[in-house]
Amino acid sequence: MNDLPKIFIAIDQNDIIKAKTIIERLPPKICGIKVGKELFTSCGPYIIDWIQSKGFKVFLDLKYHDIPNTVEKACFAASKMGVSILNIHALGGKQMMLAAREGVDKAQNDSYLIAVTLLTSMDKKSLNEIGITVPINEQILNLASIASEAKLDGIVCSAKDIEQIKESLPKDFLYVTPGIRLKDDPTDDQKRIATPSDAMRMGSKILIIGRTITQSENPDIVIKQIFDQIS
Repeated sequence: MNDLPKIFIAIDQNDIIKAKTIIERLPPKICGIKVGKELFTSCGPYIIDWIQSKGFKVFLDLKYHDIPNTVEKACFAASKMGVSILNIHALGGKQMMLAAREGVDKAQNDSYLIAVTLLTSMDKKSLNEIGITVPINEQILNLASIASEAKLDGIVCSAKDIEQIKESLPKDFLYVTPGIRLKDDPTDDQKRIATPSDAMRMGSKILIIGRTITQSENPDIVIKQIFDQIS
């Protein structure tokens, strides 16, 4: 994991000019770029190549969740693009995760494959609405354990979840944490958030930061301040 930056910046844009403008103000030596559904759907593989040409590592955040054969082929194609990290939904089950692992391994590009456990926008109420009645931490640990059994490299999860599950998972497991904010905001659309320093203290290995950086007037300065805080 030493080859991965501790911070990936989420570029949630459907305008390629705006996306490039933001990215060009960021320092590739201390951060990577997370490309999600919005940017990838708008720009396709071209944006991956362009970002990598600027010296950034890429986390392709498409959260594949489909039948095993489809996910295997999608993960193979994603890894072939040279992305450093890609992800799938753990709720797809163990066979799907095993297929994803096989797809990445066939590509022979050493991409890290991680699983989304539960979205950080979800809380107990939203889980109950879809029929999941076990406690959040229990559900996350169950999904993370299956991901580990399927030889995935880690999970996407809230920083606040890590402390309660890490003792049951491999010591080298990669914890990738979205929902990072510089301060608490009760109006936030994500329920399980943390500050950068708190997240690292709880066990996060990689932080996903979006609006805090991308909506700043000086994104390069803000990200350097965060980097200094967690280093």
